[in-house]
Amino acid sequence: MDKKGKQQFLLVAFGVALYAALMNLNEVAAFLTRLATLFTPVIIGLLMAFVLSVPMQGIAGRLTRLMPKAKEKHIDLLSLLLTLLCVVIVVVLLCVLALPQLAASLKSIGTLVRENWPDWARLLSDHGVDTSELTDRIAALDWKTVLEKALTGAGALIDSVVDLAGTTVSAVANVTFAIVIMFYVLLDRRSLAKQSRRLLYANLSERKADQVCRIARLTHTTYARFLSGQCVEVVILGTMIFLAFSLCGIPYAGLTAALTAAFAFVPYIGALASCAIGVLLTLLAQPEKALLCLIVYQAVQFTENQFIYPHVVGSSVGLAPLWTLLAALLGGKLFGLVGIVFFIPLTAVVLQLVHEHTAQQLSEKKLDREDLIE
Repeated sequence: MDKKGKQQFLLVAFGVALYAALMNLNEVAAFLTRLATLFTPVIIGLLMAFVLSVPMQGIAGRLTRLMPKAKEKHIDLLSLLLTLLCVVIVVVLLCVLALPQLAASLKSIGTLVRENWPDWARLLSDHGVDTSELTDRIAALDWKTVLEKALTGAGALIDSVVDLAGTTVSAVANVTFAIVIMFYVLLDRRSLAKQSRRLLYANLSERKADQVCRIARLTHTTYARFLSGQCVEVVILGTMIFLAFSLCGIPYAGLTAALTAAFAFVPYIGALASCAIGVLLTLLAQPEKALLCLIVYQAVQFTENQFIYPHVVGSSVGLAPLWTLLAALLGGKLFGLVGIVFFIPLTAVVLQLVHEHTAQQLSEKKLDREDLIE
């Protein structure tokens, strides 16, 4: 069979397979679900390895400059241990410093609402809003008990989930395999990269193999810039908000800083949401400082965006605001916060490839931008 006949045969086979899949969507979905469940440890391990590879490569580069005569495997092992140590330190700091303050802030909000509700109800009544029924409901609630039960219940729920996962053999096995896969991938990343390139060039044409390698490098570079830049951005912005609010005497500095850091992964919308929540909390606690809260927050955001973000993150993924919002929306709808984090650089990679392909096609057709504009 000649080349043209093979292409036609493959096209017909693909059409038949696609038709069969569309006619049996439920069975296909069930098969894909079982397949995803089977490879869950592999997927989790690869994701963990991919995320940790960003700081690990940065640490490995610095260790190589400090110890130029050291072997690559020793550099990789030491950089992995230092990366894991940094992760442990961050988790410990969050548990020791941030979480108690956040819990105290959440508890005080209920007490604050109950103490100030008569004044708020009077203000609403002066504007013609009937608040009698709502006042009776709030008066009947023991906010301290409700919040304590909520916090205790959340903790009990988390403990029960952890206990259930710990007593489930399959869950423990999945986590163990994921961690083992992560270690193997991170420690053998150089040899795995060489083996992957050999496999590509052995089974694909040189041009296609070069294209796959280029796309892989572009994807890794884009994700590395985005993840590293955003992590540094989160720490700097949260710290600046906490210090500014503390110096100005604005309440709930820790809670607002934590929300700002968490929402920083959602471009544009995250800044607006954290600012609105901060102003609302300040309005509940000290209404006279609500305007000051808004001014200080915007001043910190402006300073960070103008002088710090360009140096820390730079162009990052280089997405226009519209594409960034669409990527965050799609990723959030599909996979939640993880989808938001991973879909923004993925969209940047896809758009860059589309731009390069479009430029190549226009060049082959001998069209330039000025001709298209006219």
